Amino acid sequence: MMSVTNPFDIVNVPVGRGRLFLIAGPCVLESERHARMLADSIQRITSDLGIPYIFKASYDKANRTSIKSFRGPGLVEGCRILQAIGQSTGLPVLTDVHTAVDCEAVAEAVDVLQIPAFLCRQTDLLIAAAETGRAINVKKGQFVSPWDMRHAVEKIRESGNVRVCLTERGASFGYNNLVVDMRSLPIMRGFAPVVFDGTHSVQTPSAGNGVSGGQPEFIPVLTRAAVAAGVDGVFLEVHDNPAEAKSDGANALHLNKLKGVLEQLLAVHAAVQ
Repeated sequence: MMSVTNPFDIVNVPVGRGRLFLIAGPCVLESERHARMLADSIQRITSDLGIPYIFKASYDKANRTSIKSFRGPGLVEGCRILQAIGQSTGLPVLTDVHTAVDCEAVAEAVDVLQIPAFLCRQTDLLIAAAETGRAINVKKGQFVSPWDMRHAVEKIRESGNVRVCLTERGASFGYNNLVVDMRSLPIMRGFAPVVFDGTHSVQTPSAGNGVSGGQPEFIPVLTRAAVAAGVDGVFLEVHDNPAEAKSDGANALHLNKLKGVLEQLLAVHAAVQ
């Protein structure tokens, strides 16, 4: 495995230091009770397997396909829930930010600010996120080449923040479809630690009459391939009942399948180390 540029730590999670880590949780905060249940359940699994774990959930999904779609509890209540989960579990917490004005408040509640794929070129947002001093995870836009993601990294680092990683989540392949070019993983890893998003990569964007569809049966296949290619971490949206999820249920991994998938990934990671 090639060495990675600028490894760092997120609380107790090593990023780019040769140990596979997990970012996982529901797409959106549906309720405090539900989020806590998932955080606790995933933490038990990752603790048993020895995988460093970052909890993720969004307080607002500003890029839903339909105006009628559920977006989440909003900034104030969402940050309260995320901060409470981090404090009660001891887990690092990640959430999306969609506007520069939200960054300061969000940074007080979580450990990682995530830039959504659609916004990965928004300079003001990248700089505002960087200036909080929190770790930054930038989703690679479906429309951006892997080598051009260097510019997003430079915007953050030149704003004084070296704790940045990139996440691959598929590239547009015609309408309502994505494809993963595994070459992007070592390319981007040449200038930042890299995470593979195994759930959004199987999404069929906006293909479900106002909502996105997905092919979750391919999550294990693509994540195994990405770990074999040498990623630093894996991102998975996990839900206990994907059919009833309020966002991205069609491409979520069922909670009861998580342990088996992670066991496979650990075996692949050990084989290629």
